[in-house]
Amino acid sequence: MGQSVTTGGAAQVTAAERVTSREVAERLARKELALPVPWRIPTSPKLRIPARLVRVVGTRVFVSGHVPIAEDGQLTGPYGTIGDTVGLRCAQDAAVRTVLSVLASVEQTVGDLGRVRAFCRLHCMANSVPGFIDFPAVFNPASQLLLDVFGEEIGYHARVAVGTIALPWDVPVEIAAELELHPE
Repeated sequence: MGQSVTTGGAAQVTAAERVTSREVAERLARKELALPVPWRIPTSPKLRIPARLVRVVGTRVFVSGHVPIAEDGQLTGPYGTIGDTVGLRCAQDAAVRTVLSVLASVEQTVGDLGRVRAFCRLHCMANSVPGFIDFPAVFNPASQLLLDVFGEEIGYHARVAVGTIALPWDVPVEIAAELELHPE
């Protein structure tokens, strides 16, 4: 494992370095954060979603849309629309909790976050009022968290940040992701 150097908040890692789940937990703890219990899509007799939260195909990982969850893996607020009942700061906090949920699901599926070679893309959706256009600001803290925890080589990603008129369970944000794994 290579040495990590911090510059400007983001850990710098070599291309050969893997950031293990233990190291992720330590880096998150320094920020007073932790991975939650992995989320499970709520189900009921009327709600059946025939999809997986994480699908691995070869070395590619496709992560379905995740929403803000609490440490126990349960759906959590704030609920509502950004620019109305949810302010920018609350939306940013919800986006960070959502990316932590993505990481927990990926870890559960692949075993150790040290298998992650790169975050390729985040697809970020904001439940917002008409006229709200500051979507990048909502998701910047979540993107920065990946850089801070994984370093630039692994954590930098392409990103889409768009607004919608509604999201499931009236959450303010949802994030889907694509990642690349190291070959086994």
